[in-house]
Amino acid sequence: MNELAPIVAAFSIEGSPMSISSISSGHINDSYLVTTSPDHAPNYVLQRINHQIFKDIQGLMNNIAVVTQHIRGQLASKKHQYDNIQVLELIPTREGDLFYQDREGDFWRLYFHIPDSFSYDRIENPELAYEGGKAFGLFQVLTANISPEALAKTIPRFHDITWRLEQFDEAIEHDSADLVSRISDEIRFVRERTQEMHSINRLMESGRLPVRVTHNDTKFNNILFDSKDKAICIVDLDTVMPGSALFDFGDAIRTGASTADEDEPDLSKVRIDLNLFDAYSKGFLESAGSTLTKTEIDHLAFSAKFMTYIIGLRFLTDHINGDTYYKIHHPGHNLQRAKVQFTLIQSMERRWFDMLDAIKKQ
Repeated sequence: MNELAPIVAAFSIEGSPMSISSISSGHINDSYLVTTSPDHAPNYVLQRINHQIFKDIQGLMNNIAVVTQHIRGQLASKKHQYDNIQVLELIPTREGDLFYQDREGDFWRLYFHIPDSFSYDRIENPELAYEGGKAFGLFQVLTANISPEALAKTIPRFHDITWRLEQFDEAIEHDSADLVSRISDEIRFVRERTQEMHSINRLMESGRLPVRVTHNDTKFNNILFDSKDKAICIVDLDTVMPGSALFDFGDAIRTGASTADEDEPDLSKVRIDLNLFDAYSKGFLESAGSTLTKTEIDHLAFSAKFMTYIIGLRFLTDHINGDTYYKIHHPGHNLQRAKVQFTLIQSMERRWFDMLDAIKKQ
């Protein structure tokens, strides 16, 4: 706590910090719960922003401020409709800034902690999947009136498959960690599906897919639930920026409708759970269906394959590069993650028509 206390003190908090404990579970940032006294004072979540990945800290924090303030206004104007929904709230520094930079050059932000809330790393029943779908669908609705042009691109070309494949090719060419000869099966898997995966880019470039404000990292552990298992808040807004609704839907299915963890070592456990897919789709379309175009709805099922492919591709690229982007817990961790993604795609391919039918019936 001692080394983080001066950082907390840089923000305009109520009460006195009593403890600071790590609560991080993500790949990118470090998070800490700050508990305070007296009892009536709020607690906080302190986060160190990974500026190796997010180069434009000002743009990133401006995005979060714009989106959270807009959502807060939407919720206030429709209290009867969204009485249980909450939104993250930034705490400014004592100088009035959105973030604090310490002497070592690290960047920090502070949020109010949302009490009596928790997240799931995996969704294991249709009821939770339905709640998750409603939550991310509602995010689309509540941000619909924000112009995408008002937001910075915190990671340019984040879900641009052309660029990700170029990075993949460069990693193979350089083979800096001398690993390419050992992953021929995974490389072949990527190559065999390359043409199909360009379809979303083509639709966006032609204007048939609208550009929206999107979350771009819709893992299920980015949803907070209350004690009744109702979704109440979307978190981890670092990648909120212009994008496609398909990115958000597809990534949620990738993580939420899989039967296994993202790094499950036993690939026989990895498959698409159609009950969870169906429930998430139902919730998502109940919330956001009226705001989506026919082209978007027609490509929701494909977006699950697309996002699983692009994340698997990124894991594999990082493995080839020597694990320079994602946090790993053991050698080969990123390769293990990539294999899970590719196995999940194969399961989706086997159940493809069932996935299409699940969308059509909603």
